[in-house]
Amino acid sequence: MKAATGPPQKGTPQSQEVDAIIKAAGGWKGKQLAELRALVKTADPNVIEEVKWKKPSNPMGVPVWSDHGIVCIGGTLKKAVRLTFPHGARLRDHRRLFNACLAGNAMRCIDLHEGETWDETGVKALVFEAAKLNAKAKGR
Repeated sequence: MKAATGPPQKGTPQSQEVDAIIKAAGGWKGKQLAELRALVKTADPNVIEEVKWKKPSNPMGVPVWSDHGIVCIGGTLKKAVRLTFPHGARLRDHRRLFNACLAGNAMRCIDLHEGETWDETGVKALVFEAAKLNAKAKGR
């Protein structure tokens, strides 16, 4: 019997809420989201893990990692796991990882599909650069 995967209870620590989101994603998406989480936390040990944007259509919310502002956002789509950088257009994507949301002048995303793996070095570099960009914007 599958455990309940409803929204976490009020007052639940943010990391436990992210655990619940990963568990609810299940299968390859849950595995990739967990790997993504580990990459982000390794790339920036100062990152704060949060869950934001809870709404009726997504009561569990969305995992967000912040360091002097939002660094990146994790999530699942119908056929992909997505890593979103709100200020991705300002980042140097040397490894050309961004493959979604390329038309705008701010956000950039990496969509990972079943059977693909994260470019660990590239993702870590983008996370590090995004945190550095946030700190610079805050004058730190």
